[in-house]
Amino acid sequence: MCGRFNLRVIPEQLQQFFDLLQPMEVSPRFNIAPTQTTIVCRHDQAGNRELVPLKWGLIPGWAKEARLGASLINARGETVAEKPSFRSAFRKRRCLIPMSGFYEWRREGKMKRPFHIHHADDSLFAVAGLWETWNQADMPIESFSIITTAANSTMAPIHNRMPVVLEPELFDAWLDPRSEPEFLTALLQPSEWTGFETVEVSPVVNNARHESPECIQSRE
Repeated sequence: MCGRFNLRVIPEQLQQFFDLLQPMEVSPRFNIAPTQTTIVCRHDQAGNRELVPLKWGLIPGWAKEARLGASLINARGETVAEKPSFRSAFRKRRCLIPMSGFYEWRREGKMKRPFHIHHADDSLFAVAGLWETWNQADMPIESFSIITTAANSTMAPIHNRMPVVLEPELFDAWLDPRSEPEFLTALLQPSEWTGFETVEVSPVVNNARHESPECIQSRE
């Protein structure tokens, strides 16, 4: 799964990475958690890429209560095309979630050890996601989910799932609502990563209320 991540960039980096028409102001985030709001990249109505703040935890349009989103922070790539919670968004509303790194916990008996997974040079990357609009409240709520797949050799020693990382040359195809489902499903298969490293970090990251550089500090 993917249950926590960070985003530590300046607006110009995001603009260049996603080839945006204009930058968006962002502040460094060290411990983004489910139900919180963060930015995602999607197509606007004109088909241009835009960054928008969305709530993490997809709320299906048919949901009776918004709290359902807290249990839908991840969508399994193996079933995303058929599962009622995600299939509509998979067909029409796909997005990219920018990250500087994400966290995963390795269970050892009763202990869970946190690891930070990121590019060795700390460069930005993006993972596949879905977004949805929920209209059963006074104000519409836009939310997203991160798509996961089986772990590769980098992640397997820590956890059996991982987010689907997409390379920039695939961004257009992923965001395009006209892309064929079979092609999109193929993108969600496990693949090896290059340039990533896993670093055990301070247990301070275990608490979602902690939001500081200490979250990514290597545990010696």
